[in-house]
Amino acid sequence: MAGKGERTRRRLSTEERREQLLSVGARLFSESPYDDVWIEQVAEIAGVSRGLLYHYFPTKRDFFAAVVERESERMLAMTAAVPGTPVREQLAAGLDAYLEYVRAHAHGYRAFHRADAAGDQTVRRVYQRALAAQERQILAALAADPEFGAQVRERADLALAVRGWLAFTTAVCLEWLRGSDLSREQVRDLCARALLGVLGP
Repeated sequence: MAGKGERTRRRLSTEERREQLLSVGARLFSESPYDDVWIEQVAEIAGVSRGLLYHYFPTKRDFFAAVVERESERMLAMTAAVPGTPVREQLAAGLDAYLEYVRAHAHGYRAFHRADAAGDQTVRRVYQRALAAQERQILAALAADPEFGAQVRERADLALAVRGWLAFTTAVCLEWLRGSDLSREQVRDLCARALLGVLGP
């Protein structure tokens, strides 16, 4: 059996192995603070040697930063604007897709948002860059929208308002994952109303 297991592990491609390690890391970092997660745990759960893990990620900082970056890329893809479609029309659908992602990748989502509390400044900078990318993506969609485009040019407070909305949505999603009785549709409508409220006169 051990030999068969070894063969199975060797058949994983480089990208598959990396994804496996990041998935294990996302779960551990979502459940425990950064300082409480040990590389040895990740290697043991993944069934690989510590040396192999360090081959992919030279340090724990590199490993956690990769977890955060992966989740950031997923969230950016999930919230990408649809060119030519009014923001109001795509808001509900975009939030539905986002909330489905949150539910399907709960460990990764929690791990991503734990990064801001990590003591490691490099990891925190990765997290802050990811949030800034989300903010820019939303502002770009608003700027291209006939209804809201003028606000992007005229309102000095809009970037801060969008940043606040992102923080609100994050807090709502994390509470929802803890076992809120609200349905996905109720959470979607709550977040949509909050953004439209920010954009209102």
